[in-house]
Amino acid sequence: MTRLITEIGSLSFKNPVFCGAGEQTMTRDAIRAALASGAGAVVAKSTNESQAAKHQLDKTDYVLLDSTWNRLPWDFSPPPDASLFGRSGLVQRGFAEWLDDLVKLDLEARQQDAYVIPSLILSDLEQCADFARQIEQAGLRVLELNIGAPHGEEAAKGAIVLERGAARIEAIVSRIRRATTLPLWIKLTGQSEDVVGLAQAARRGGADSVVMMGRFMGFLPDLETGRPLLGTSAAIGGGWALPLTARWLMMTRRAMGDDYPLIATNGARSGLDVARFLLSGACATEMTSAVFTGGYEVLSRAVRDLDEYVVKRGLSVEQLLGSAADQVQTYQQQPDRPEWWKGFAPECPGSPA
Repeated sequence: MTRLITEIGSLSFKNPVFCGAGEQTMTRDAIRAALASGAGAVVAKSTNESQAAKHQLDKTDYVLLDSTWNRLPWDFSPPPDASLFGRSGLVQRGFAEWLDDLVKLDLEARQQDAYVIPSLILSDLEQCADFARQIEQAGLRVLELNIGAPHGEEAAKGAIVLERGAARIEAIVSRIRRATTLPLWIKLTGQSEDVVGLAQAARRGGADSVVMMGRFMGFLPDLETGRPLLGTSAAIGGGWALPLTARWLMMTRRAMGDDYPLIATNGARSGLDVARFLLSGACATEMTSAVFTGGYEVLSRAVRDLDEYVVKRGLSVEQLLGSAADQVQTYQQQPDRPEWWKGFAPECPGSPA
């Protein structure tokens, strides 16, 4: 289906439906299942050198919530409005074993016209740069660096770094850029007042693309126990985040131009959501929580539904990219309401006559 082909810098992908890094890409079998779904790329669960970050995986816990914050059963058929609230850690294998697995899996991915992409989470910058160098030497084709992990401020000090400063991001990306010539994707936090500025800093440092944006941190009391749900703050994500992510995509595209590739994550639950991100300016979408809670069929359905949408529009992914973002107007540019509408304006109950 050439109509679904998408370009991210110098790379071509068979479709823009990617499986993002998480528990659903933590093992060899999990990555194979994601590839078998037809996804254009699979991002392996992240690693770094921190033993504290690995130990944090032992403290992992999750809950699936409905739109009124009640628990849902974990039956891999969540409603579209479900939110995932949880905490996690990093893979507990050594770097060499992890890397060896990904090299073999990416060879399998090549046979399926897909990619397996390693993901590093920043802890020590020099160690991260060395890992990046080893990843390129091993023959992998892309590197994602996650500096927007929501758990960064809750994890043990230094285990997972969450960056919000533009100068710091530029310096980090510059250091990793010097260590590798691989296409470099930087995953950014959404917990910032200026995600566009973070993206611009990543580009100045040498990033080939940015992934926006990481989940938010939240806190939720349990009404039954009167205690914190899961006992802690935790990362929260759901379909409600899609308009927030889409707005940052649109604004980043307007600020950085339509020739700089953007990748979406956080909010997509279906192929039509991938289309919404596409229209907002995202060349591809990493689906993560939706796959973790709904299974790998989520990816297969997303590819099918996106293809149906593209066929219905009679255009390709390339032709649709950013077309909504490029038509955004200001409030001031909107026409005044016609006279006939004013008689239908609703009034608040109890308002004075």
